[in-house]
Amino acid sequence: MTLKISEINSLIDVISEVSTYDFSDYSEKSFKRRIEKVLDDHRISIDTLIEKISKNAQFLEQIIKEITVNTTEIFRDTQTWQVLKHEILKKYQNQETIDIWHAGCSTGQEVYSLLILLNEMGILEKARVIATDLNTDVIDVAKTGVYKFREIDEFVESYDAVMMTNPHDDVNHIGVPYQKYIYISKRKNIIKIKPQLLKKAEYYKHDIVQDGNIFGKKFDLIFCRNVLIYFNHKLQNQLFDFFYENIND
Repeated sequence: MTLKISEINSLIDVISEVSTYDFSDYSEKSFKRRIEKVLDDHRISIDTLIEKISKNAQFLEQIIKEITVNTTEIFRDTQTWQVLKHEILKKYQNQETIDIWHAGCSTGQEVYSLLILLNEMGILEKARVIATDLNTDVIDVAKTGVYKFREIDEFVESYDAVMMTNPHDDVNHIGVPYQKYIYISKRKNIIKIKPQLLKKAEYYKHDIVQDGNIFGKKFDLIFCRNVLIYFNHKLQNQLFDFFYENIND
């Protein structure tokens, strides 16, 4: 099913009228693709979708969860985590407290990636980690720390690239095997975060576009790697300014 821009705009207008959600600055291609998938999955027309959303708040919440894409994995983009581990996080080792915000945390794999690094650097206990997402279903998954992984071997490879090697000191580096933090069942095709990390982050439902900084503080580190690609350039730049205003110098 191919939608017209006018139909997409009508849907966005109705969502804005009946809720606090605003998709007007969502990437046009991305939003259109998500809505077309929703229509196919539910086997309904755009007119029926608009009608049901306008009359049924529970259905609206369901559709919002289907629209918002959730794609993340532990130590995704290993070079990013190597830089964090060996260059950035060291700057905070002498601080009394460290405030960290994961905006758009999805199912939490990025949160646990950071918690592992913080713990290995001996600074986890003085860190307050807040993780937020618009979708309460993915927050519930994040709290459990249990994930299905189709390619467990690829996960282990990513973990080892960050935690078992040191590009700055390969000769003397002693790695940290994943078994310290993560249980893997290849038979069940799952990985599970071990209990010592499960209670280390605070999770909240939060709309990064509408809610702003609801925490009354600035942060030392802000992560937002899962949602920005779905926004248009105007909204991306607005959020960059917002993050800049809410991060400590």
